[in-house]
Amino acid sequence: MSFLSGSLTSFGFGWLALQLAQRIVGYYAEHPPHYDVRFAQSIAVFMKTLIVGMSFLATFTFAFVGLGLFFTFLRSLMPGWSEAEQTP
Repeated sequence: MSFLSGSLTSFGFGWLALQLAQRIVGYYAEHPPHYDVRFAQSIAVFMKTLIVGMSFLATFTFAFVGLGLFFTFLRSLMPGWSEAEQTP
């Protein structure tokens, strides 16, 4: 059951990360950074890209871990899995 609960928890965090990523993208779509100084504009675009990228990276990471734990849970339901794991 720990695999299933971990999978559901990770999928939950992935869903929350996806909601956050969508809100961040929506915010930057409505409020694009605009500065007169080229260097400041470059830094603003860099920060925007970094924040959006990290939010989608968190979404992917939580979803991938949840998927892996779910497959491990399914594998643990198969007969003979615990004996095969204990043999060298």
